[in-house]
Amino acid sequence: MSTLSPAAPTATGTTPTPTPTPTSGILRLQGTTTTTIDTPDGAFTVIEAEGAVLSSGWTDTAGDLVGQIHPTIRATAFDPAASAPAPILEAVARYYDGDFAAITSVRVRQASGPFRVHAWDVLRTVEPGAPVTYLQYAERAGNAAAIRAAAGACAKNAAALFVPCHRVIRTDGTLGGFRWGLAVKQRLLDREAGRLPLP
Repeated sequence: MSTLSPAAPTATGTTPTPTPTPTSGILRLQGTTTTTIDTPDGAFTVIEAEGAVLSSGWTDTAGDLVGQIHPTIRATAFDPAASAPAPILEAVARYYDGDFAAITSVRVRQASGPFRVHAWDVLRTVEPGAPVTYLQYAERAGNAAAIRAAAGACAKNAAALFVPCHRVIRTDGTLGGFRWGLAVKQRLLDREAGRLPLP
């Protein structure tokens, strides 16, 4: 897990995880923590509560993530004793070490209407190295005519990486959109397809 910093590998080869910072005062979310780590694609920040990702993305500013958390979740008070960010960060490290399935073991908490919530679950079944088009994604979500709704689910996905909306592309093979930049999306797809060397 040498891809994350700050922290040098220990004698056993594992990397200590950064210490999470309580963010309840900043985010007005009691019981949440935010942690920023370095990855080969840049700074990656996770806001979590009770061991579940509320929002994440390639930024070093937690404020970039807060607005993505559904208002009903932002109004919730979490039990800070239940927070467990280490397994989340370990999954990110394993992902960048080539275990692309590691992110699917991480719990995610998002809220929206029934189609979008289902579509987010479907996103987690898209295999690394096998991106789907927005049409194929809509079909998998159960409504081939709902291409715009499927694209909206990608756009409103707060838990980037853990809910891999980067694995959805346009029918013509171009990338489409990505909140964290097309360069990051391309690197994620290239890494998952074996076109980028692992660190």
